[in-house]
Amino acid sequence: MTSFNLGGFYMHGILAWLIIGAIAGWLAGQFVKGSGFGLLVDIIVGIAGAFIGGWLTGVLGIHLGGGWIMSIITATLGAVVLLFLIRLVKRA
Repeated sequence: MTSFNLGGFYMHGILAWLIIGAIAGWLAGQFVKGSGFGLLVDIIVGIAGAFIGGWLTGVLGIHLGGGWIMSIITATLGAVVLLFLIRLVKRA
C-alpha cells in the first residue's frame, strides 16, 4: 500500500485520495466556470474525479510520477473532466 508523508503523519490509500480529491475539486471548480454548483459539490466531484483521473491515466498508460503534487494534478484533471461533463448534462 502506498504511503504519503505529510509532516510526519502517514496516510494510506483511501484517506489520501479523499484529501487529494478535495483539493482537486476546489481547483477544478476554479478552472471550470459556469453556473456553478458551489464549493461543497465541487469538492465531492473532485473526490470522484480523483478516482476518474487515476483510472484514466492508467488506461492511457500515462505515468505522471508519484507524490502529492502529481496526485493532485491527476485528480484535478479527472475532476475537470467530470465537472465539464456534469455541466454539459445540466445545460441539456
